[in-house]
Amino acid sequence: MDSEDIKSVILQIKKIVDLQKETLTVLDSAMGDGDLGITMSRAFHAASEESVKSDEKIPGKLLIRLGMVIAKAAPSTMGTLVATGFMKGGKSIEIAEQIGTQELATFFENFVRSIMERGKSAPGNKTIIDTVNPAAIALRAGVNENLLLMEAITAARAASIQGLEDSTKMKAQYGRAAYYQDDSIGKQDGGATVGTFIVEGFYLHIEGMKH
Repeated sequence: MDSEDIKSVILQIKKIVDLQKETLTVLDSAMGDGDLGITMSRAFHAASEESVKSDEKIPGKLLIRLGMVIAKAAPSTMGTLVATGFMKGGKSIEIAEQIGTQELATFFENFVRSIMERGKSAPGNKTIIDTVNPAAIALRAGVNENLLLMEAITAARAASIQGLEDSTKMKAQYGRAAYYQDDSIGKQDGGATVGTFIVEGFYLHIEGMKH
């Protein structure tokens, strides 16, 4: 994948967020302040607009730039976390001219690590980490097994979806959702859902590259 591919990935994420905006609002209203759909829509609209204008040829550098744009467009908690993930993830692969399985694994590992550091959270706390971390682990396994990018992202997508299902059974430990404690068990977390959308955006584009 090159920079043009990244632009398409961002467009895919934007489309998913637009389609699921109401879902995010409903999920966030149950355990948050109900603005997640609006902020994520704003974030990825801005990122998509920026990617169309950009003539950056290095994918990692484009990802850093898009993270900066998301931070400015959506200065909420989730916007800041997603922006940090894109910036730090992009920084970790900024010398690569192409993104293969190795680079995508590195991107997602640093995406997760930076969100954990910024948000002072960890896997198991019912957050976005619970859907992007399984994807990162699956991608790294894909590198170790010499999987093609399509095979690796397919495994990452499945891991992310499973992560969302697993996180729904967890008790929220972080952010506004943590106020709900035991009542949060069984409820789907908005942030974890956003994590699956990001992975899905990569999956849909890579899947489309075959055709």
